Amino acid sequence: MREVAVVAFGQSRHVRDSAETSEVEMLMPVLQDVLARTGLTAGEIDFTCSGSSDYLAGRAFSFTMALDGVGAWPPISESHVEMDGAWALYEAWVKILTGEAETALVYAYGKSSPGEVRDVLTRQLDPYYLAPLWPDSVALAALQARALIDAGLTDERELAGIAARSRAAAADNPYAQLRGAGPIGEPLAAPLHTGDCPPVSDGAAAVVLAAGDTARRLTERPAWIRGLDHRIEAHSPGVRDLTDSPSTRLAAERAGYFALTHDLKGTGGAPTVDTVELHAPFTSQEVVLRRALNLDGPAGAGIRINPSGGALAANPVMAAGLIRIGEAAARIQRGESQRALAHATSGPCLQQNLVAVLEGEAR
Repeated sequence: MREVAVVAFGQSRHVRDSAETSEVEMLMPVLQDVLARTGLTAGEIDFTCSGSSDYLAGRAFSFTMALDGVGAWPPISESHVEMDGAWALYEAWVKILTGEAETALVYAYGKSSPGEVRDVLTRQLDPYYLAPLWPDSVALAALQARALIDAGLTDERELAGIAARSRAAAADNPYAQLRGAGPIGEPLAAPLHTGDCPPVSDGAAAVVLAAGDTARRLTERPAWIRGLDHRIEAHSPGVRDLTDSPSTRLAAERAGYFALTHDLKGTGGAPTVDTVELHAPFTSQEVVLRRALNLDGPAGAGIRINPSGGALAANPVMAAGLIRIGEAAARIQRGESQRALAHATSGPCLQQNLVAVLEGEAR
């Protein structure tokens, strides 16, 4: 299988409201940044893939406007997914693996501020039974948190600690929206408080992928994608065990994550990763993901979870998952990590999950 690596990652400074900036204006500096890091021009990229949502923009085919920031003339090889940018990265990764491209530009963006993002996300629910009831993303996350607490798997004190740790880690992240530990906040949807929930964020991110020797030429330390997989569970939250995430576990297994342990059943040896970037917009979802990836107890000792602050520090919908991959890759490129796991999610209550294992060059 061809070697594919992340050779550059860039993102915008995430903000609560970017009313004076269009999607193209928000995206262009990020695209220019990642291309400058590689020395490539837009015309030298073999394949371009983007992730966004027309529901956020409120108009059909809104992603075609973002192509103005890339430069679609002369014609380019381009694709789009109505998903988080992590899934656009997956498509670009496959494109390079098949030999149809040597380099790829992946970008994603989301502006949640123009509307009520909690209401917008109800449109992803079953249109016959759930969507007419308008259960928003916070209400569904609260049901998941309550299931975890009732099962004795967490409590409100642990959830508050996750929020504090994540936002304290973001203090060193200049792109984060919320930086520095703060109070847990007011009750929002029991048992969740405002501090347990992600901020409403506007932002964008981009990644450049390259194969083999091209990657080594474009950057001093590529972040090699050693495994990448995504899995999906039943659409309805009511037919799933919300305290577990079998799709995350299966995606991690197929990406080779558990092969890095001495005990494949996850009851003993710790995975030989030093960094984990989890796309957990709610504190309770980190609990579910940690259990699925065997990160609790001795197995997780020494592993840094969300050193960037994660989605609790900035959550641009449709870009937050791509940012998790980018943040993990950036730490490898800076020499702060040797092997990392990155995770992205989509849908209500961790319905669909993607896992990537990234690694630096052997020292």
